[in-house]
Amino acid sequence: QVQLVESGGGLVEAGGSLSLSCVGSGRIYRFNTMAWYRQAPGKQRELVASINSNDGAVYSDAVKGRCTITRDVVKDYLFLQMKDLKSEDTAVYYCHYRSHTGAESWGPGTQVTVSS
Repeated sequence: QVQLVESGGGLVEAGGSLSLSCVGSGRIYRFNTMAWYRQAPGKQRELVASINSNDGAVYSDAVKGRCTITRDVVKDYLFLQMKDLKSEDTAVYYCHYRSHTGAESWGPGTQVTVSS
């Protein structure tokens, strides 16, 4: 069983920066993938960025060049640094973990609101 809790969301002006954190507990293995997803009102949840030891960091086209995902495999932390934020980045951001069996775990989410 894996538990994830996000923090760091908030209100930021367009063009600003924000950093999100996720702390995990339970059976988290460094070789499995962790990721950030987001869901805007009325839209489907979408992948923002993912990271694992084989593929490294992968970003969606929407955030490439503006976001950096990092992971502390010792303390089971996942981070997302965002810059040059746009109004379309407004969403609830979720931390995600996928085990080697395919089991998925989600955090409760943290709200990011970008004002224009």
